[in-house]
Amino acid sequence: MERTMAPSPILKTLLLICVAFFLCMGAAHFLGLKVPVLFIYFDTPFYAYQDRIISFTLVTYAALFFAASRDRAVVPFALISIWATVIGLAYINQSSELAEVLNGSSTTIYWLQTAALAALAVVLTGLFMKERGSSAQRSLT
Repeated sequence: MERTMAPSPILKTLLLICVAFFLCMGAAHFLGLKVPVLFIYFDTPFYAYQDRIISFTLVTYAALFFAASRDRAVVPFALISIWATVIGLAYINQSSELAEVLNGSSTTIYWLQTAALAALAVVLTGLFMKERGSSAQRSLT
């Protein structure tokens, strides 16, 4: 059986905070609690079934980030998922479809939330890269 290596304590803690965040976000979507941060597009029209679908997918995010908190080999997959989310949100934020729904309203709040997720992605990526570099150095000695 292959031995797994856990991420550093700080990276593990941040990944577990992400787990809690994704579960809270999923609960908010399932219950229809349109609260900023837990709901990126909190003030747009919606169908309850769409939000429930999103809530189920957030469970997969939570599971992925939990697995990453236990095994450093899973972290790159969690990073791919969060970066894909940031790119997807940025695409939506500038889309004509969102502009049409907003009917001239600002997208600033969506960009701020997207930026917060991007900042989280940068921190997680930086910690992982630093950790990966440290483990490479240790293996050389």
